[in-house]
Amino acid sequence: MPEIHPSAIVGEGARLGAGVRVGPYCVVGSEVELGESCELLSHVVVAGRTAIGPRAKLYPFASIGHQPQDLKYQGEPSRLVIGSDCIIREGVTMNPGTAGGGMVTMIGDRCAFLANAHVGHDCRVGDSVILSNNAMLAGHVTLGDNVIVGGGAAIIQFARIGAHAFVGGMAGVENDVIPFGSVLGNRAYLGGLNIVGMKRRGFSREAIQNVRRAYQLLFAEAGTLKQRVEEVASTFPGDPNVGMIVDFVREGGERSLCTPRGERTA
Repeated sequence: MPEIHPSAIVGEGARLGAGVRVGPYCVVGSEVELGESCELLSHVVVAGRTAIGPRAKLYPFASIGHQPQDLKYQGEPSRLVIGSDCIIREGVTMNPGTAGGGMVTMIGDRCAFLANAHVGHDCRVGDSVILSNNAMLAGHVTLGDNVIVGGGAAIIQFARIGAHAFVGGMAGVENDVIPFGSVLGNRAYLGGLNIVGMKRRGFSREAIQNVRRAYQLLFAEAGTLKQRVEEVASTFPGDPNVGMIVDFVREGGERSLCTPRGERTA
């Protein structure tokens, strides 16, 4: 049975899984679904058509699922879906999708959103992502698995951040970031690879060396970016990590990439 504090308000029709705990002064909307063993500590508001997976923990003053900050929104029945085992700290805000972005904001499993982080409408956030304090995702942003976004960083709408990338604190990201990339600065530039993250996640020395060599080829001076991408693909056939970078660049089409300082993207 769910445990609901007497001061909390839970709307009729809300679906609460076994072991859910709703603390003092929380408000849970009538269309909300909380997975088993979710815990809302106190003063948490979960609104709209929001589904939160099992074992999530939400801290005071988190505001989850309210109307997206999009002036074109007309009340369409969009959703916010949050995976399992997520940590949502104080003051975090997350918005549902819009008609212009597929009607859903998706958050993966095992993510951590530190105090006052924001996830805008229609974002797609992978598994094991960390948003540090005051990090901000505008609408339609895509984050791959294991991305870390430093404190105070801001990512522009529609930007793509590849898996295992690292965004430095206070960075202003207005171009796509390749998988394993490490960006910093305002406006953000590619400062190298997230080697520390790769080592922490158990990538072999050979895997790291291949990604490093692919990076050097991809951002060499000779040829166009398209030519260099094809060179990287032919140099490392079958390497899944390099292939992730190649696929990421190809899928972006004409979108601009974060590059090392002074590097052209043609």
